[in-house]
Amino acid sequence: MRQNTECMYCGQSFESYVTTVLAIFLVLLFVPSTAAASAFVRVNQMGYEVSSSSRAYLMSSGSAQGATFRVLDANGTTVSSAPVDNPLGTWGAYTVYGLDFKIAIAGTYSIEVNGPFPATSPHFRIDLAKKLYSPGIANALNFYQNERDGANFIRTPLRSAPGHLNDKNGKVFESPEFDSDDLILGGLQGTGEAIDASGGWWDAGDYLKFVQTHSYTVALMLIGIRDFPKQMGVGAGSSNFTNEALFGLNWLQKMWNDDSETLYYQVGIGTDFKNDPNILSDHDLWRLPQVDDTIGGNDPTLRYVRHRPVFVAGPTGSKISPNLAGRLAADFADCYQVFRETQSHLANKCLVSAEHIFDLADVSPSGDLLTTAPFDFYGETEWRDDMELGATELYFALTDADGLLPSGILHSDPMFYLRAAGHWAHAYISGPNDAADSLNLYDVSGLAHFELFRAIANAGHPGQLETSQADLLHDLRKQLYNAVAQSESDPFGFGFPWNVYDTATHGAGLSVMASEYAFLTGSEAFGNYSRRWAGNILGANAWGSSFIAGDGETFPDCMQHQVANIVGSLNGEPPILSGALVEGPNSFAATGFLDGMRKCPPAGGNVFAKFNARGAVYKDNEQSFSTVEPAIDLTASSFLMFAWLTAGSPAVVIPNRDLSQAADRQGVLRRNSLWPLRRDPGRHRARPGNPVGSAPN
Repeated sequence: MRQNTECMYCGQSFESYVTTVLAIFLVLLFVPSTAAASAFVRVNQMGYEVSSSSRAYLMSSGSAQGATFRVLDANGTTVSSAPVDNPLGTWGAYTVYGLDFKIAIAGTYSIEVNGPFPATSPHFRIDLAKKLYSPGIANALNFYQNERDGANFIRTPLRSAPGHLNDKNGKVFESPEFDSDDLILGGLQGTGEAIDASGGWWDAGDYLKFVQTHSYTVALMLIGIRDFPKQMGVGAGSSNFTNEALFGLNWLQKMWNDDSETLYYQVGIGTDFKNDPNILSDHDLWRLPQVDDTIGGNDPTLRYVRHRPVFVAGPTGSKISPNLAGRLAADFADCYQVFRETQSHLANKCLVSAEHIFDLADVSPSGDLLTTAPFDFYGETEWRDDMELGATELYFALTDADGLLPSGILHSDPMFYLRAAGHWAHAYISGPNDAADSLNLYDVSGLAHFELFRAIANAGHPGQLETSQADLLHDLRKQLYNAVAQSESDPFGFGFPWNVYDTATHGAGLSVMASEYAFLTGSEAFGNYSRRWAGNILGANAWGSSFIAGDGETFPDCMQHQVANIVGSLNGEPPILSGALVEGPNSFAATGFLDGMRKCPPAGGNVFAKFNARGAVYKDNEQSFSTVEPAIDLTASSFLMFAWLTAGSPAVVIPNRDLSQAADRQGVLRRNSLWPLRRDPGRHRARPGNPVGSAPN
């Protein structure tokens, strides 16, 4: 009904009218608005385990004194309640309170806060670990299946055609040189050789392919399949990673020619040419992968997009950068362990390659390690951990062989590699980068130490090793101590800074390491840390977002991923690139628009901006590679995290005498001043006419 506003104040004097308006204004002035005063509840959106000590977080823009919270079941019945009386610190304009609860009955729940600043959480599950985390493993597998390049792609709602079939006849080039801006100097120098470089996974949201990231990803996959067969192997049903690991292995075998002992390490270029800026590279374009083989017809500026260069590491038989040598040796040794009984020909070929590559490792490297071209894309500086992992996996492979070895083997005694693993573990522990990082692409000691601990137990504790089980446990604890100290300064208890690159994958890696340590020592505290750090990247954070697509209720809708952006939805509804783990919060949100990008969010803005604090920024926007680009290496630690949380222990355990709560001794832990290492992976650089910059939120 239309109101007769002309008569609203009929009968009032002017003075009375003014007094009334002034009174209303004063009331409105002192009533808190929802913009000025607000509260939010953050939860692990994958859920919490039945009867486990669980924590959600209240973010309140004012004091929550006198507030209470209730845990409600699906019928709205209160199953738990308590006062809000556990302040954990501040995050920007918000005070953060811990909401602790323990629920014994599986179901769907929510949290309701009543008090000065009421708030309600998203719904979450309470259930057995298997039911909570198994979908995360299946989603991670989905991500890799959608990242497949070449003829053996998998048709999905996001993928309709193969990409880069021209890679089957990839012309080989020497490693280019770069200036300080990572522009290629001169032209590419061909070797006259061509190889089949087809297949493999795209590295990230772009279409480049690197041995650097494949070697890390395949190692984690194969170890997961071996150790958690019911979660990732033959008993895992829709979460069986076996074929996907085989797909990655097949590409790595193409990149290593064992007959000539030649390593090829990269397909495609992602930076431009200093002296010929018109020549375009992968990062200059936004398109679907299937267009590249014919893009631009005969346009010479697009020749390296149509026919992607393959870069060779060095001359035939030359030494191999030890980071790549160690991880590739681990890949092929794990290949032997996983496929020895089902695909003996493949397994034997893998084992021979593993030994040859390990033998060619350049263990006195100078200058930058070989990672990618340019080096800044993945500026790895540590390599002793990779050699430790490679040697340990070769020990396990030869132990599995039980004397039945293929021809071409250099060392048949498993102890040769166990001694080498002990040597490289000692070199890492006494080296400059010890405990400067935790499990991720750049440091695999958090996995290598656990593997070597088991190898020593398997060998019956032989003498004359340079590293003992106690040394390994102490170093694992040293790395985890960094995370614990960090968590104590963070109101959400996260074990890694939020304002650096690779936050989310570090959270997953720390969860894996905490699970390993809890398994070896029986530490209940680190079992809780494992679940809590997983929860931090699954929604229990300031932004209330999971950083894995499809895992939880709120997750990245606007990833910097070409296929997801062009074909997928922009609102979280199918089709989405489920399982993709993104960078997560960082110190900046990158900008840089390319023709072909679908604007996301469609209405613009940044709903997460008001939660940015302490130098940490999160933005879900297709331009922001620094916060929402996924990658194969970033995602790799997530499936191991979920497998550990689901299973609790590897399928093949070690003797009980090697597992002891007495081993959980802190001792003297000296922090490495380099922690945390702050890297710019540089997966994307400035594009001509589309400068990549940074936005504060």
